[in-house]
Amino acid sequence: MDLTLQILLGIVSLICLLDGMNLLLKGSGSYLPDTVQIPPILDNLFRFLSGIYFGLGFLMTWVVFNFHQISHLIYFIGIFVAFSGLGRLYSKIKVGSAGKNVDNIMLFEIILGVCIVFFNISGRILIKEIYIKKGSLGF
Repeated sequence: MDLTLQILLGIVSLICLLDGMNLLLKGSGSYLPDTVQIPPILDNLFRFLSGIYFGLGFLMTWVVFNFHQISHLIYFIGIFVAFSGLGRLYSKIKVGSAGKNVDNIMLFEIILGVCIVFFNISGRILIKEIYIKKGSLGF
């Protein structure tokens, strides 16, 4: 369970680092037509949030290597990832689909978040069962 959880958290880390850097470098202008003047406030906010997204990748990398110390935080990370996918779903409902690729990313994010929570719960139950079978002294 631990290895599976580390792999899933590693995937989240890579997504944050790679996608955050991509968005940070591109800015909001890459999503607007060339004929549209980019409002500075829009680009500023877009790059600010992209920087947070990119910075979260470093935090997630730390979590991958230290997740035994912060096991309760893993639930929040799973919920965070699932809600990022649910945010895309809400956008799809409100303004329509951004394309098949984004719809697939949305499903992946929701499933990934649920899996992180599930494997953290499963791992804790498994550890508890092993602890009970061996006794409180580990014999």
